[in-house]
Amino acid sequence: MSNTMITTIGLIIPLAGTVLGAAMVFFLKGEMNPKVQKALLGFASGVMIAASVWSLLIPAIDMTAEQGGIVWLPCSVGFLLGTGFLLLLDTIIPHLHVDAGKPEGRKSTFSKSLMLVLAVTLHNIPEGMAVGVVFAGSSASNINITGASAFALAIGIAIQNFPEGAIISMPLLSTGISKRRAFSYGFLSGIVEPIGALLTIILTSHIMPVLPYILSFAAGAMIYVVIEELIPEAQSGTHSNIGTIGTAIGFTLMMILDIALG
Repeated sequence: MSNTMITTIGLIIPLAGTVLGAAMVFFLKGEMNPKVQKALLGFASGVMIAASVWSLLIPAIDMTAEQGGIVWLPCSVGFLLGTGFLLLLDTIIPHLHVDAGKPEGRKSTFSKSLMLVLAVTLHNIPEGMAVGVVFAGSSASNINITGASAFALAIGIAIQNFPEGAIISMPLLSTGISKRRAFSYGFLSGIVEPIGALLTIILTSHIMPVLPYILSFAAGAMIYVVIEELIPEAQSGTHSNIGTIGTAIGFTLMMILDIALG
């Protein structure tokens, strides 16, 4: 199997997780149980934290050390730039989180359903970048990122995308739209991942020396999403321990995937 085919499959895997999660609108009746939703949000948080450390920051540090550069510089600069980038998008793009009282970002006339989709789309941007940059690194012969570790990240992101797809599609039914349309919105929110991954691969292939910065950039963007949105939603109201347990399970699973397959 060619490297192009392997990379293509790797980029599609996270989208498949979102699509399968969004398809739950056809099988589940009513709104998702709040306890289950908090556990899934916590799980997604744990996966993203572990992926940021094992799949992105540690490879960025190791790569810089091998290149003989200042070890802490690329990971620090990239991480802060990634955090700032998501902060900028969060400030500019109108979006609405599940169970939130009012939308965030710039004022707009967007419908509630569209702003719910945009909120999840913001989550998926750094995830797509993370998968893209790791596959870019695995295809370079002089960089210590294996294809197995790239697939580990793709699988981990897909696993956490499954509940995320359900979490965005199920509440859309309460806005009065059909199940088919709710599924379509969930699917569209995930399209940004393979697109972002592909653009990241193209950028990295032309400027390979900046790979440690881009790895750290994706890590910073993902951690921003976790701290700003996922954890607060998982800890809101009652049953906060469920979200914490979900985070621990998600972190452990992603850590095992990266160590076992990497």
